Amino acid sequence: MKKNISILIIFLSLLLSQSEQPYPPITLVSIPTAGTMPKGYFSFENIFLNQGSIVPKFMIGITDNFMLGMSFGISNFIGNGDMQKFRSYPEVQIKYRLFDETDKIPAIVLGIDTQGRGEFTEKVCINDDYGSENCEEKILNRYDQKSYGFYVALSRNFSALGNLGFHFGLNKNLSENDDDDDDINIFFGFDKEINRSFSLYGEYNFARDDDYYTGDESIEDILDRKGKGYLNAGLRWSASNNLMIEMNLNDISKNNKVYNSVNRELKIIYFESF
Repeated sequence: MKKNISILIIFLSLLLSQSEQPYPPITLVSIPTAGTMPKGYFSFENIFLNQGSIVPKFMIGITDNFMLGMSFGISNFIGNGDMQKFRSYPEVQIKYRLFDETDKIPAIVLGIDTQGRGEFTEKVCINDDYGSENCEEKILNRYDQKSYGFYVALSRNFSALGNLGFHFGLNKNLSENDDDDDDINIFFGFDKEINRSFSLYGEYNFARDDDYYTGDESIEDILDRKGKGYLNAGLRWSASNNLMIEMNLNDISKNNKVYNSVNRELKIIYFESF
């Protein structure tokens, strides 16, 4: 009984903490929105993924409509095994808002984001019946979930017991096309303020450029999709004046047949003005 009362007190104290979020979401769980980092702000973000991976990301607002970012993934950062970088160079994020939101039109941005989710696979060895030295190499050069590449995103916000935002976009992956799946993709999502400190996210990525079934048993342990896209959800808490914490569920629809489970992710965002 005392334990339950303690948990209730902690939960209520979190709900009553009123550190307001300083700017609209730049991304939801994974999809980009039309939000940008305000001028004179920077953020340092860490995403903790499955298999002990971590993706640090640094973003800065150059103007109220233009921001830059850089990220770098490391696998086995937590747990056993040797740490390995996803790629030998950082990924980039660029976002420019063409139109601000008005009563008649949504906010519209153009952007580039080369950071995918999950581990990056450069190549795999197939047909290795006679040993790895004689196997055939297949080039993949892609993340478990492809990056958005070049995208356009629209956002529209409404007042409904707190802010309610809807987001929609199209994207074209620029570099992860060695699997011969380079279709234009569609994504959409929403964010809803619960109170000044908590926001709920939901999104759906059709993954039209990743509805890839290999038919090759030798690489099915890396690439095997059901072709029904990625359904994600998350909860963001503005813990203090400079800190936000997210708990996210990635691939609720279990599109990835390799893992066939929901990925629980933690995102920590520190932000500051200069």
